Parts: sequence; structure tokens; C-alpha cells
Amino acid sequence: MEQRRATVAVIGAGDYIGAAIARRFAREGYTVFVGRRNAEKLAPLVAAIEAEGGCVQGRGLDARNEAEVAAFIAEADAHAPLEVCIFNVGANVYFPILDTTERVFRKVWEMACYAGFLAGREAARAMLAHGRGSLFFTGATASLRGAAGFAAFASAKAGLRAVAQSMARELGPQNIHVAHLVIDAGVDTAFVRDRIKAAQGDEALEALAPDQLMRPESIADAYWQLHGQSRDAWTFELDLRPASERW
Repeated sequence: MEQRRATVAVIGAGDYIGAAIARRFAREGYTVFVGRRNAEKLAPLVAAIEAEGGCVQGRGLDARNEAEVAAFIAEADAHAPLEVCIFNVGANVYFPILDTTERVFRKVWEMACYAGFLAGREAARAMLAHGRGSLFFTGATASLRGAAGFAAFASAKAGLRAVAQSMARELGPQNIHVAHLVIDAGVDTAFVRDRIKAAQGDEALEALAPDQLMRPESIADAYWQLHGQSRDAWTFELDLRPASERW
């Protein structure tokens, strides 16, 4: 593949959506900087991208730590101009309100909202210097409505959406495309399948239609398409769901 002189930073490069996004952009010739809390868990992703002929740099990263985020973005931008930054940190946890401790609420907010602010601010600083860029935030159903047992997660995701809206209005005129993606369905991951099995049994898993859960690769394609949009028709919010999803 032909290599571009540009980098993509993926903060929250987990095993599914984050990994698929990183691989998608690497296939397009970008050098991808991937960061997650446990650096050793990046080894399979790094190996997969390199096996496909892509360029990747994996780094351990606490997205809640201002200095670490600044250093991660600065390193990516020093390698080649930072063109895309994707904030993909999760923090989806279930806690009934009476079981939600101060520590739980604060930690979820730090992971899903505060960390997004840090990533967006640092990426914007680099992109403004180059006069362009794409800054994308991964949201969820909880970005739009709270569900029982998800007060911490929903408040953080709703806050992240508001951060993204503010950034879009401020940075769009300066040629930075800010977008928020609402992943409004279950994603085909081991975690989701385990939850379905625990709640409904093996029969429910066996009854899943082939396209009932969202494939991480399909989600990654949406990020790639957003990045290629023309300035006269930028999308701010894109919601994704399977055709079978009831909404």
C-alpha cells in the first residue's frame, strides 16, 4: 500500500471498534498511533496491522491523564502531521443508582467525558497548526437518553456529546471536521454475546440473525467515510444501527 505522510491517533484502541478503526485507516496508508490503558494488550492489533503491510505505533495511555494525552498526541504529530483523531474510550458499566458510589460516578465521567475533552483539545492544537483535520468521538445510545442503572455512563456520554457539539461549532470554521457517532445497538463482541447469554440463555445467542449485531468493521467504514466528506456537506452526528434494530 502507498503510505501517506499523515497520522491517525486512536485513543481507546480496544479489541473491537478501536481495533477495526485503526486497521481501516492503516489500510488507507496512514501511520496509526494506537493507545490504551494496558499497552501489552495492543500486541495483537499491532501484529495484525503490520502483517497487512500497515504502519502502526502502540502506546500505553491513561486517557484521563493530561500529560500522557498531550505527549501521545505530540508524538503522533511529530511523526507526521496529525490528520485524524478518534476518541473511542468506553466506560459502559451498570450500577443501580443506590449502588453508584462517588468513586464509580467520577471514574466513569473521567473516562467517557473528561478524557474526551483532553483528547479533543490536544488534537485541535495540532490540527489548527496544519489548517485541517478530522476529530471524531464515539458515542452510544446513552449519549441521547439515560437508562435505569446507567446514570454514570449516560451522564458522561451526554457530556461528551455536548463537548463535541461545542468543538464542532468552534473548530468547523477553522477547517476541522468534528463529528459524534451514536452507536445505537449491540456490537458483535465477546462482551455483548456474554451479556446476551447471561440474560437470555444459549437459545437467544443461537437465534441471533447474521446482521443483528453491528460488526466493528462496518462501524470502522463509517469513520472512514466521514473523514472523506466534502466541507460543504459535513456530518456532525451520525447514528448507526442494524436494519433489524427496534428504535
